[in-house]
Amino acid sequence: MLRLLLRPSQEFISLSNVYSQPLRNFAGGITKLAKTENANLSTKNEDSENRVNEDLRIGVSKVVEKKPLWEPSPCLDKGQLIDQYKKLSKFRLTTLVVITTMAGYAVAPAPFDPASFLMCTVGTGLVSAAANSVNQFHEVPFDSQMSRTKNRVIVTGKVSPLHAMGFALVSGAAGLSILYYGVNGLTAALGLSNFILYTSIYTPMKRISILNTWVGSAVGAIPPLIGWAGCCGSIDAGAWILGGLLYAWQFPHFNALSWNLRPDYSRAGYQMMAVTNPGLCRRTALRYTFVITLLSTLAPIMDVTNYWFALETLPLNAYFSYLAYKFYKDSNSGTSRKLFRFSLLHLPLLMILFLINKKRWFFTENKEEPKIHDLVDANVGSFIKLNLPHINASPLEASSKAV
Repeated sequence: MLRLLLRPSQEFISLSNVYSQPLRNFAGGITKLAKTENANLSTKNEDSENRVNEDLRIGVSKVVEKKPLWEPSPCLDKGQLIDQYKKLSKFRLTTLVVITTMAGYAVAPAPFDPASFLMCTVGTGLVSAAANSVNQFHEVPFDSQMSRTKNRVIVTGKVSPLHAMGFALVSGAAGLSILYYGVNGLTAALGLSNFILYTSIYTPMKRISILNTWVGSAVGAIPPLIGWAGCCGSIDAGAWILGGLLYAWQFPHFNALSWNLRPDYSRAGYQMMAVTNPGLCRRTALRYTFVITLLSTLAPIMDVTNYWFALETLPLNAYFSYLAYKFYKDSNSGTSRKLFRFSLLHLPLLMILFLINKKRWFFTENKEEPKIHDLVDANVGSFIKLNLPHINASPLEASSKAV
């Protein structure tokens, strides 16, 4: 009825008819768009996954190319390798060992043989280099914690541990062979003892007890004994006095050095007097400067040097004791450095004075010996002539006297 009354232009339109088709179109568009986006996303995921896999494959191949399962020692250049060997052997420390060995040979009261002198020097240097290499091999974890040693060649990887031990084996075997066959068995025994003492006793003891300083001082006292034994073939009172001087010198030298390295030693866990017992460190440095003075006075009494040695070394040792006393009274970086630096000057001066004033020079004794023999022969001849005159007579005179 209502429919009939309305004009065609005013015909009622249902809301469902108006909005149903656009809604269906919109929903269809959203669905289609979602399908398209999903397809694009899956394609992108596949592409990115393929790229990641390709990058991983390339990266792994690069890693494999750069890091092979076996690679040679980092040091292949000859010049660089020699430099690394010098650092591995602690060249300055080995030089000090060699110099004290040469001093022991030079001051010994026996003829100077250039060949055995050279063999003794080279052999001792090679054994010292081997000992220092083994020492660095054992202390890599601790050297890496200390500012003074963190750049050592094994710590930084410039020399592999296997390479370092190979160097120590070759150097040690060569050095001991030279000492045994080129000098004598006593020098080889002393060299081997010092090698074992340094690598197997002193090195591990550094982390156990402060007694390591006394053991380390014994290590420093043996090289002059090697030189003395290489020259004389034996060890007598003069060798022990010379070794005692080197032994006592180690304490003011090392205690002054270790004083400014206390943070490093503490960080690495080393048991040093400067860290665990600073008072003992100061007292020990002072005491052993007095021991040096006492041994210098004892040398002429034991007929090792003349009395000028005691007089000439007195001001040198007195100033050394004075610096040690200042370090004892006021321990700081300044007094410890002064004591350490003077110790580097004190030792060579002491060795030079020992050499100049040694009591027995072989060439002097060699000149005096013929005179003594001539005197003995003359006395014996005169005795025979006085008491046995018939021996000096001719056969005819002897027969006539007998009749």
